Amino acid sequence: VQLVESGGGLVQPGGSLRLSCAASGFTFTSATMSWYRQAPGKERELVAVISSAGGSINYSDSVKGRFTISRDNAKNTVYMQMNSLKPEDTAVYYCQARRMGYFEYWGQGTQVTVSS
Repeated sequence: VQLVESGGGLVQPGGSLRLSCAASGFTFTSATMSWYRQAPGKERELVAVISSAGGSINYSDSVKGRFTISRDNAKNTVYMQMNSLKPEDTAVYYCQARRMGYFEYWGQGTQVTVSS
């Protein structure tokens, strides 16, 4: 099983980034996919979640209206478009795959730094 995140980096406030998470080794279409983030000294927090077929999406209040989660089940990949980035968005972003009662997998994380 692998979840490989990419797309992180350094961006100025107000800028944009697109994170990707490529999945392999499990049935992607059965998994709810989520993005979490963890800033230094803080607990890991849920940012966005998308259901297996993409019909249900939810965001944390802190990113609503700025971030967009999506998935391509043909490519076994989940994305997160992040716009209007703020310094407080600085964190390591993690991809999670979960099917309740069956499995839960995590990626290694990708660093996002928002700074001028």
